[in-house]
Amino acid sequence: MSVPDLPERLVAPVQSLTANLPGIGGIFKEQLDDFVVEEIPAYEPSGTGEHLYLWIEKRDMGAEYFQRQIAQRLGIPTGEIGTAGLKDRRAVTRQWVSVPGRCETLLPQLEGNGMAVLKVNKHGNKLRPGHLRGNRFEITLRQVKNTSSLQPILESIQSQGLPNYYGSQRFGRENETLQMGWRLLHGDRFRISPFLKKLALSSVQSALFNCCLSDRLADGLFRKAILGDVMGKWPAGGLFVSQDVSTEQQRFDAREIVHTGPMFGTKMKVAEADAAQRESELLAAQGLTLEHFNIGGRMLEGTRRHNVIYVEELQWTVHEETVTLKFNLPAGCYATVLLSEVIKSPLLTDGD
Repeated sequence: MSVPDLPERLVAPVQSLTANLPGIGGIFKEQLDDFVVEEIPAYEPSGTGEHLYLWIEKRDMGAEYFQRQIAQRLGIPTGEIGTAGLKDRRAVTRQWVSVPGRCETLLPQLEGNGMAVLKVNKHGNKLRPGHLRGNRFEITLRQVKNTSSLQPILESIQSQGLPNYYGSQRFGRENETLQMGWRLLHGDRFRISPFLKKLALSSVQSALFNCCLSDRLADGLFRKAILGDVMGKWPAGGLFVSQDVSTEQQRFDAREIVHTGPMFGTKMKVAEADAAQRESELLAAQGLTLEHFNIGGRMLEGTRRHNVIYVEELQWTVHEETVTLKFNLPAGCYATVLLSEVIKSPLLTDGD
């Protein structure tokens, strides 16, 4: 079947928060230990129950391959493995993984070849996606030549918040995941795993979200509520439509609420008035309607995503030509977005 070309708008660079400040440059992920991420769990395992909770460190291992390795080493289906979130490949990552209690005697088989079990506990339920408060990052940039703008960039992020873009790795190497999602959205049929199908379809939603947020920054609306915005409580909570802009602006300035962007889908809470017009015009400009998202069924129900996030415990140190950043981000947010603001040059990511 004939599928329209992927619109250039979906792969165009997004608007930077600190575009008026030069980047510091530097090399990202030169060494494996330059990118360390550790989950901040939504809860600790209770100590009793039929599921084993494993605190696992993995090194240089992609998320899907990681799950397959656990399944193969323990001799269980991947569907019996629980994780709260996906983690980068070229990195040192630590996260909770749940497996059935019957696997307890087999745990030594998980050790080695990029994987180490650091702690074992028990809990009553399987770990599910989203059972995660956030992630703690420690990132090292090397061969940095000019750090004069580092502090003002990071202070801008601290005061204004960070645009909650999806990182470029969300779209695959050379946007291959996004390309697959675009084809699927237009009814193209080809063999693909359920895991990758969901990832590809949601990458289209993610690219559209990025476009909508980028337009908002370009129009000077990052720190402003507009009529009809779908607002969300910060850091989490219910959604409501903005009807009284002055009141919502005060709450936004107080960091009680933030405006949200569209993850288009059949059950997405829709914006109204001015905000709705901006979102519908974006969708139409890409040759899409909400009906396109019916093809994904439950995979494309849609939701809203915070446009603004606030970075916790942001610290930085400079030593000669090396910069180390430490910070916490909410679950589902991308450290590479913060790094892009700092570096101001393309990040070499692993597409994972």
